[in-house]
Amino acid sequence: MTIKLVVLALYAAMIVFMGVRAMRGTQSFNDFFLGGGKIGPWMTAFTYGTAYFSAVVFIGFAGKVGWGFGFSGLWVALGNSLVGVLAVWWFMGPRIRAMVQHYGVHTMGEFFEVRYESRFLKLFGALSVFVFFIPYTAAVFMGLSYLFESIFNVPYWVALVGMGGFTALYLVLGGYKAMTMIDMAFGMIMTVGVIVLVVATLDAGDGLAGIARTLSAQDPRLTGPVGPPGWWPLVSLVFLTSVAPFGMPQLVQKFYAIRDERSIRIGMWASTAFALLIGGVAYFVGASTRALLSTGNAPAAFTADGAPVFDRLMPELLDKVMPDSLVILLLLVLLSASMSTLAALVLVSSSAVVKDFYAGFVRRGASDRWLTLLMRLSSATFVALSVVLALARPATIVTILGISWGAIGSVFIGPFVWGLCWRRMHRIGAITGAVVALTVCLGLYFAGWSSPQAGTIGMLVSLGLSPLVSLVVPRTARPVQ
Repeated sequence: MTIKLVVLALYAAMIVFMGVRAMRGTQSFNDFFLGGGKIGPWMTAFTYGTAYFSAVVFIGFAGKVGWGFGFSGLWVALGNSLVGVLAVWWFMGPRIRAMVQHYGVHTMGEFFEVRYESRFLKLFGALSVFVFFIPYTAAVFMGLSYLFESIFNVPYWVALVGMGGFTALYLVLGGYKAMTMIDMAFGMIMTVGVIVLVVATLDAGDGLAGIARTLSAQDPRLTGPVGPPGWWPLVSLVFLTSVAPFGMPQLVQKFYAIRDERSIRIGMWASTAFALLIGGVAYFVGASTRALLSTGNAPAAFTADGAPVFDRLMPELLDKVMPDSLVILLLLVLLSASMSTLAALVLVSSSAVVKDFYAGFVRRGASDRWLTLLMRLSSATFVALSVVLALARPATIVTILGISWGAIGSVFIGPFVWGLCWRRMHRIGAITGAVVALTVCLGLYFAGWSSPQAGTIGMLVSLGLSPLVSLVVPRTARPVQ
């Protein structure tokens, strides 16, 4: 335990040091939110990848998806890498950078206002980010707190409040520049850690063949191309987590800040390789929980009647099955992934409140210095709200992530993607697509559909309805020049 605490203290000191160092060069809103627009390819690649994969993926998603789908959960990792990373960088990266240079905007809300001449869509987007990113951030905090509870035997609320305070501290200090500097270190830690994790998992399970035999004995479909839940739930998971990044503000933001097009080309391959490694290991280990855990060696991961507690599977695997000498490294992997995701979510949510809402509707023409101060205050407030929600433990991590990603993707993906690449896309089509898609997504969810399926349908509506309305209804906004 002493070694764990020492390593954790050194890790915390490193992050605070980088935050203080970055604070010296963070003087304006552009510095705080986008690092001055001068972030290179490797920093951008790591900050994109670490924002994509967090404790939500490693703990909630990998545990539940791996337990239910077995090895077919690896389709999610493949889709995330080839669609959510490679295709986004290749197709969207250059277009987003050109859009930023052409319009001089900092947020997706500002892009909507200028591109569609619609202050309503800007406000609707800002409110959607604020409302749905709070539960998303809460889910990340929940995953980290479960991990600390299992490994350090500290109460859930103590871990939660401590992580919230620490996140607010380092982010408020240095903003996006601090985040990218830290993400380079995070990415290296994650790369080494997941390699160790997969080796240790194979060793604990008597190799790949041994894990496969155990899963096949439980249900042959666990080692087949489609797991027991069936093809539609699997397709929904792949679609939700792989296509949503085309319109997710916290990932799109990375291209606002990247230095040049050459950096996009380099970062594309680095980020894709990173995603293949991280995602592949996460979902493979998630599937292995079913082979390596039981009520005998990990009782906390199961209810009294033997049903799995999905958010506890991965923490228990790390604590009960992995050697003690490796637990601290794996803890740093999950901390690294989660801290980056938290920072990205908080920055984008704060910008929605400060830049899109306050500067766009309450006090137009506010000074840059005042907006930067508000960004710092808003970041701390957003963390506090997320911690309060996480204290209530509202649902499983997968459910929270699914509805948050689905709702945000439904609002943004159609208007944003079509607005970048199709000149005939106009205001009425964008507003209709965003509003109707969000209504469909939430309606299906509250009607009893699973969150990944509701989010998938919502995003399909957004992508399909936005251009359809733009074709049928006469143009009411100027085209992209």
